[in-house]
Amino acid sequence: MPSFDVLIIGGGPGGYVCAFRAAQLGLSVALVDKRPTLGGTCLNVGCIPSKALLHATEHFAWARNHAAESGIKLGSVEIDVATLLKKKDTVVAKLTGGIAQLAKARKITVFTGTASFTGPKTVRVLADRKPETGDRTPAPDALDLTATAIVLATGSAPVELPFLKFDGHTIVSSDDAISFDAVPKKLVVVGGGAIGLELGSVWARLGSDVTVVEFLPKIIAAYDDDIVRNFTRLLQKQGLKIETGAKVTGVLKPEIGDRNPALEKPEGQSPIPTPQSAVLLAERDGKPLQFPADKILVAVGRRPYSDGLNLAAAGIELEDKRRIKVDTHLRTTAAGIWAIGDVVAGPMLAHKAEEDGAAVAEWIAGKAGHIDWDLVPAIVYTDPEVAGVGLGEDAAKAKGIAVKVGKFNFAANGRALASDADDGFVKLIADAKTDRLLGAQILGHGAGELISEVVAHMSYGGSAEDLARTIHAHPTMGEAVKEAALAVSKSALHAL
Repeated sequence: MPSFDVLIIGGGPGGYVCAFRAAQLGLSVALVDKRPTLGGTCLNVGCIPSKALLHATEHFAWARNHAAESGIKLGSVEIDVATLLKKKDTVVAKLTGGIAQLAKARKITVFTGTASFTGPKTVRVLADRKPETGDRTPAPDALDLTATAIVLATGSAPVELPFLKFDGHTIVSSDDAISFDAVPKKLVVVGGGAIGLELGSVWARLGSDVTVVEFLPKIIAAYDDDIVRNFTRLLQKQGLKIETGAKVTGVLKPEIGDRNPALEKPEGQSPIPTPQSAVLLAERDGKPLQFPADKILVAVGRRPYSDGLNLAAAGIELEDKRRIKVDTHLRTTAAGIWAIGDVVAGPMLAHKAEEDGAAVAEWIAGKAGHIDWDLVPAIVYTDPEVAGVGLGEDAAKAKGIAVKVGKFNFAANGRALASDADDGFVKLIADAKTDRLLGAQILGHGAGELISEVVAHMSYGGSAEDLARTIHAHPTMGEAVKEAALAVSKSALHAL
């Protein structure tokens, strides 16, 4: 039975980073993943392919709608969906290939297959193929592995609603929505979070009639009301229809029609006619709503994925929402077994998983790993982007924390104006007594890049004044961050 210092199940950002760091620290490492390519959901069907689509369609939308006003005459601007998808796939292949090369260079043994526990420290891999040096060679039907330390990094999967089950054609998950072979005439997105809004934006830019249906009173509900209000307006300006406070109740599909027992009509109501395309059914304040759709993207969140691991055989316990129970050092209830990333509590974000993975590798090696889970930034990669870290103004006030807030609009930033990126603003939240930065939220072009500066200052307990006194190059979008920091003390230079 092959034995390793560390065995990691799951080859996504958390898993492969954990493997890389453990190998750097001199440990023998095995990495198991069910996909033939490493990178997990993020690189294969999530973060990376969606960003490739967002980037390309952002250029398309600019060329179509704004190039002329900058003196650039392009004539007809059209989209070739097949080429768009090919470029996306090329980006994915390059990155997953790069991860494989890094794993090989670090002498990490990679097994392709599904893993399950057969005992407290033994794992069986059911595999079709096993990577060796060079080309892949056939693997045994079942291979048993053991390790001194085992790390679970199996990630998450899209949440499927019981009355909106994925069929891969009409009712789809984000995995499917990155690969439509044609622009859907009508796309309904169930869920107003980052994934739904990003993919909704992609297809809206290409001409799809997109409606976002959200159960809560606002989209991206974790952000402050002023951020959401302005963000919603900008999305609507781009053509997205936003329906909040709407509870989805079912779907009517052409092949099902009124025979769907879940759609029985209350007595006295007229039956809904069988549609030519699907119809998403919802209600608001007791009133029925109908949204015709060629495609329905269900993006209501993700669930921890531990399917088939046979955790009980290892003595691993679950907590609420089927997350793996861990302590403050990400140790499970079974000795010598850790869990990281989406499968444990916390934001389901690739960069959070990476930090988990690096820290666990260091703890296993007897080093002083460190993570500050209060400083995990979150980003919505639309255009403009929305980014946040720490406490928002609304959340701080709800907790009774006295705060000072500084805002600065990109409309007063020279680089933003010159770049047609003057929508949105930077908002910083500081403790009213100590001036210590508590959080930030940014609505604007490149917000995901700008938020890192705030995270850096918050990581050492920096104040709004510390940020305000940091020299920023001119002209840059980052100057808006400096001005917002000045505005905390009502000292903004380029605004009243």
